[in-house]
Amino acid sequence: MADDPNHVINATLGSVYKLILAIPGSNIALTYIKTAYQHDPFRIVLELFLVFFALKYMLSKKYKPHDNAVKLTEKEVDDLVEEWQPEPLVPTLSSFDKFNLKNSQQINGPQSVKPKVADHSKPLMNLATTNYLNLVSSEQIRTKAIETLKNYGVGSCGPPGFYGTIDVHMDLEHDIAQFLGTEQAIIYAQGFSTISSVIPAFSKRGDLLVVDEGVNFAVQKGVQISRSNVRWFKHNDMDDLERVLEDIRTEDHRKRLTRRFIVTEGLFANQGDIAPLDKLLDLKKKFKYRLILDESQSIGVLGSRGAGLTDLFNVPATSVDMIVGSMANALCASGGFCAGNEEVVDHQRLAGSAYCFSASIPAMLAVSASQAISIILNQPSLLAELNDRARSFRVVLANKSLEPLVDIHVGDIESPSPFFHIRAKLSFLRSRLRDYETEFSREDEEQLLQDVVDECAYQGVLTTRAKYVYDQERACPRPSIKIHVTIGLSKKENDKAAGIIKAAIIKSFNKWKK
Repeated sequence: MADDPNHVINATLGSVYKLILAIPGSNIALTYIKTAYQHDPFRIVLELFLVFFALKYMLSKKYKPHDNAVKLTEKEVDDLVEEWQPEPLVPTLSSFDKFNLKNSQQINGPQSVKPKVADHSKPLMNLATTNYLNLVSSEQIRTKAIETLKNYGVGSCGPPGFYGTIDVHMDLEHDIAQFLGTEQAIIYAQGFSTISSVIPAFSKRGDLLVVDEGVNFAVQKGVQISRSNVRWFKHNDMDDLERVLEDIRTEDHRKRLTRRFIVTEGLFANQGDIAPLDKLLDLKKKFKYRLILDESQSIGVLGSRGAGLTDLFNVPATSVDMIVGSMANALCASGGFCAGNEEVVDHQRLAGSAYCFSASIPAMLAVSASQAISIILNQPSLLAELNDRARSFRVVLANKSLEPLVDIHVGDIESPSPFFHIRAKLSFLRSRLRDYETEFSREDEEQLLQDVVDECAYQGVLTTRAKYVYDQERACPRPSIKIHVTIGLSKKENDKAAGIIKAAIIKSFNKWKK
């Protein structure tokens, strides 16, 4: 009986059971296990599995990085190093890149309406920059900038929200708000990054942007960064915009509410035409959208006060939710701004990436922008003079001899835009194709326009082809020569420059591919 296996097992289990009961709290644990097993057998199985898995994990061999790395001999390592070829720091230039680099003009000395250009013995009349009101040569701005430089130094070296904001920055924000007629304004350190930061600060994933197809590259980047849903409407076509808004309303009548914006430019950089603000505001109110208006090209030049599109259409600036612009064009300074109500501005101080993570605009440039605004307000005759110069220029280029050769965008003689694009007519390009050619390339078109630019420079006028980021533009505009009118030139010089451009077009186009 003593050797009976069952007796041994029972005695052993009894001893183990007594030993477990001797452990403090074991009675509670055993009661819990019995109760859990009786009412939910699957639970106890799962718990036992987890205990087993935990024990196995703790006792298993620990993984170490590179345990499976191939062991190479010293000779093999040397051979691989010898074979390795690093990527070039600068990508190989294409033929078009080399063409652009070769034809870049270099200005020697300060910027002005008649700068000294490399390879030219005499100064050229400058129609290649946005110095519309000739504020670059303003002694008032220069004196104030030098004084500020001595008092504040070159830059703050810190973001606005930390230690980068000083009194001149706040003064400029106040000046911009007063100039435009909005509640408040906020300034950014770079013109390009202003609009590309403002859009994603308000429009996020799931929100909706309805955007003009003709907007500039900076606006395109802002739309892309926002990751919002995007619908495009035909350039400056209000009927198509209304169609798009109506389609959205029909499609989304059962979907959740989202933030919705219409995004466009006041004066289009790539076309030179002006957005119909009155119709935009009507559609904005009808469909209950917010309006983001990029006035980088129009601020300082449009309207009786130079306050941009709202000034031109004589509507309150508060009717536009966000007025965004660059101070690097007509104001001849640097940076950008966004103007709107208090909530719009305050939100950007924490949500505008370019505001939060960029060093503040240098104090001397902030003062320069404030002085430029003051000059425009106190000398409205400058705007009338600029309109007169632009009108005279267009009159010369409206000559019938140019009709079969080029299109002027915008060629309306009464247009208040201080710049326009000159593009070769498609009919002319097709007429000059050789027998074996079926189409012309962009490089051919650029070369034709460069011939015009070179001829203008030879005759004493500095012009430039419009530059685009070809491989990233959503719909890259056709090549063009962009002419910027300036009051820095006298009326006689202005008309002379227009005549030189006209003659250069005729000469270059007539000899092209003959």
